[in-house]
Amino acid sequence: MRIAITSNGPGEFSGWVRPLVAALLRLESQTDVTVFFVPDDYATGREADVAQRLFPSIRVVPAREYVRFALGRGRPANLGDVDIVQYLGGDLMHAARVHARLGGTARSYKFAGRAGAKRFERVYAIDERNATELAGGGYPAERIETVGNLVIDGALGEAAGAFPPTEPLADVPPDGVLFMPGARRHEVANMIPFLVQTAVQLRRIAPDVPLAFALSPFTTRDEIERALAAGGHPNVWGARGRVTALRGGIGLQPESGGPPFPVVRDAMRYAPRARLAVTLPGTKCIELAALGVPAIVCVPLNAPEVVVVNGPLQYIDRIPFVGRFVKRQVVIAVDRRFTLTAQPNIDTGEQLMPELRGTLMPAEVARRIAAYAADADALAEASRRLRALYAAHAGAADRMARSLLGAEPASQE
Repeated sequence: MRIAITSNGPGEFSGWVRPLVAALLRLESQTDVTVFFVPDDYATGREADVAQRLFPSIRVVPAREYVRFALGRGRPANLGDVDIVQYLGGDLMHAARVHARLGGTARSYKFAGRAGAKRFERVYAIDERNATELAGGGYPAERIETVGNLVIDGALGEAAGAFPPTEPLADVPPDGVLFMPGARRHEVANMIPFLVQTAVQLRRIAPDVPLAFALSPFTTRDEIERALAAGGHPNVWGARGRVTALRGGIGLQPESGGPPFPVVRDAMRYAPRARLAVTLPGTKCIELAALGVPAIVCVPLNAPEVVVVNGPLQYIDRIPFVGRFVKRQVVIAVDRRFTLTAQPNIDTGEQLMPELRGTLMPAEVARRIAAYAADADALAEASRRLRALYAAHAGAADRMARSLLGAEPASQE
């Protein structure tokens, strides 16, 4: 079977592509897999390198090479026509373009779009609600297959050591707080300094609680060093510092002094050992829920003009004089439309993961973390409910992989 996959950023790769490719190769080791990374504002630019390291046997096409391919300027080496093009992130039009060039049939996951009925011969749904939304949007119900949320298998697999570690396993004490600043450029630049300053404050309030940072394998050491050297946007009141070597990895050394905070790269390997995590909205919230790890979700709007948003509004801040003000107001208005931001909270209709939103101050965030970390009963109840929330989704990658491998191969002629 020859399968081409389109994807974009770190969340989609880690949460969707990684578990599915692992399942495909486990079920049929000779599956010919090509992963195309498409241009996207959420991408880090290192997705292709991480994918090739994790899966040496597959073909990986970086975004720049994909653009040349999409424009009809040749094909990646040894890439012929395929049986299936599977959408797993990015704009749907990229999956359509790969399908147009490589043939076979096209399938999607979670989304279909207005042209979905003509473009995709099957769409895999995350759950029944997603299936209902797809059917309500005009996609034929008989061609929707509900498989579950791939993210759950990605998290469970990483926690179990199913994927090779990004770096040697670090020596991080258990039962602490794990800070997860995110992988997007503005998150690296601003949330690392912000959360380091939060960690400095938390260490003063709760000196006996171990603190560590989980930084994405898509984030380079140079980016971390630049973020700490700059201290982030002035409105985030972040800490300055530097990167230092520690046994088994690196640490974040705040300029204000004190021991450095150890860094781990594979968050879900360490999250089950933590008392709680501090994260941003996104895929990590679902992954933490799958592992039953309580979390506090930060949604800072200290500098809304630097936030990445979908569509052309992302670039509105480039308009002279008024652009930054307009984007700031747009981001704030969009945030106000959503009562909840973390997916587990959206799915339950309550703050199962407490959310801190608006203009956030490191000292106040540290105080809230300390209070939650000290509430053993609340943590235990949150852990129980989070773990149960997505338990039925386990095995989604195998279900989807079996469906793909069971498809009728295209003619070799």
